Amino acid sequence: MRIPHSDLTGGNSWYQDLAAALQIGAAVLATVTAVHGSVPREVGAKLVLDAQGTVRGTIGGGAGEAKVIQLAQQVWQTGDKQFVDIDLSGAPHRQVQGVCGGQMQVWVERWQGEAAIALITQICALLNAGQSVQLVTPMASNCSPYLLLLNDSPPADGMVEILQPPPTLLIVGAGHVGIQLAAVAALIGFQVVVQDDRPEWANATRYPQASQIFTGSIASALAHLVDHPQLYAALVTRGYQYDLDALDQLLQRAIPCAYIGMIGSHKRVRQVYRAIAQGGIPTDKLHSIYAPIGLDIGALTPAEIAISISAELILVRRGGTGRSLSQL
Repeated sequence: MRIPHSDLTGGNSWYQDLAAALQIGAAVLATVTAVHGSVPREVGAKLVLDAQGTVRGTIGGGAGEAKVIQLAQQVWQTGDKQFVDIDLSGAPHRQVQGVCGGQMQVWVERWQGEAAIALITQICALLNAGQSVQLVTPMASNCSPYLLLLNDSPPADGMVEILQPPPTLLIVGAGHVGIQLAAVAALIGFQVVVQDDRPEWANATRYPQASQIFTGSIASALAHLVDHPQLYAALVTRGYQYDLDALDQLLQRAIPCAYIGMIGSHKRVRQVYRAIAQGGIPTDKLHSIYAPIGLDIGALTPAEIAISISAELILVRRGGTGRSLSQL
């Protein structure tokens, strides 16, 4: 059973949730393995039940999730890993857990002991280093999950997930919008990196979510991110020249950015584009820039602008349309 690439569920990564849960004791991991029809979460979505009964993550909430949590409590006691089916069809004369219109299948398994802690520690280390790996979860009762390198051939049986490192959002400019953007971006599953030449702004006090903070040039910051395959960049700088410097570096990156967005008025954007074109960068590269940055939701405050930008990040990452759901 091969399920799509897995990275983040909710705002926090499931592997970080599981690592925290295992510090308390045995924990149960529930993974959505199959869906049919309209359901609240995708294949690969997870929740973790720890030894204190705390649930981290979600597979969709409601009565369906309650059913899974009830079974997870039993699995925590017995260790008997198993599937649970959730019926959200709303069909009459049948025990259902909702009326979304579809069905979900969820695999529930207990993780415990030093071997589980070592495995989740290895997963965290590899993903934090920007490496993707395969997690194999055997269905047999006497077998435990294990890792394979990305190029290794997976087994024919068992559940196989490709675990990918979270995408990185490079925030260029550590002002008021950047502060709010870091908070929202971390919430939606991005690793946050900040670059600004002002240490009084770019620091851990203002940016507790940031995994790295650079107070040197944009070139030096990008030198540390040269191999990252999923780099998103948000230019929320304090001036025209900072935009030029950042775009000059970002547009010439060997691995193209997944997203480049730039804040500013249409006039400022046109000025930056003209200067970039005069510098010899092909104009077709400018078409990949989202500028002015964000979706048009009428945002005015730094927090609202951060939400507008984050909505655009989700749109690019997940392939949405940006239209109101009521119009679809």
